[in-house]
Amino acid sequence: MARSAAVVSPAVTVTYYVEILSSWCHLAEPAWDELKQRYAGRDVAFTWRIALMQPADFPATRAHCDWFYQRSGGLVRSPYMLHSGWIDPALHGDYAAPNLVAEAARPSPSSSADPDLVRRALAHAALREGQRIGDLDTAVAVAARAPCLDPAKLRRAARSAAVRDRVAASTADFHARGLTQRPAFVLASRIGDLAVFSGVWRAAPLITAIDTLLDDVAGYASHAAHHAPYLAR
Repeated sequence: MARSAAVVSPAVTVTYYVEILSSWCHLAEPAWDELKQRYAGRDVAFTWRIALMQPADFPATRAHCDWFYQRSGGLVRSPYMLHSGWIDPALHGDYAAPNLVAEAARPSPSSSADPDLVRRALAHAALREGQRIGDLDTAVAVAARAPCLDPAKLRRAARSAAVRDRVAASTADFHARGLTQRPAFVLASRIGDLAVFSGVWRAAPLITAIDTLLDDVAGYASHAAHHAPYLAR
């Protein structure tokens, strides 16, 4: 029986830790797009994972939230101010719902669907339109506008133990890596190199790191091509 071909990992994998209602994650989305476009067709894989914020991390009032938006919007020279209408004091900082919906709607690796579509739709609904997606039904209604998503199935999946466990695991991994800010990016190469960025929202430092990792992977491949035959003797 013929042996199956060994699975080779990507030269570099970029993992983006995101919280749906994080304003800084929203502001980092252009950088995420730039990275995916720049390395399209190259041996670089991109994926995102949910990293839930703690209830105490969220603003308690719209006025408090607006203060943060004025600061962050000014720092990044944003042409628009984010909308604080999503704040719901009755939730006491429990905004897990949109994150669970985003995870439940994540397409399979074999799917051609845009993996960012639903989570971005949820963030847009809250941060640009002020929709209260902390409510599960509202979050499901927003997400279900994407093609081929059934609201009832999506709601059941978002409430499932499997989805909650995945979100809990990715959040725990975020903290285990010593990360403190969202967005966070973890860059890992095939040869074991690692670069970690916590709170970085610009593309430039990420591009520099990815190019460096790719160059080192290429160097190892060149070395193997020139010296492996001798090592095998």
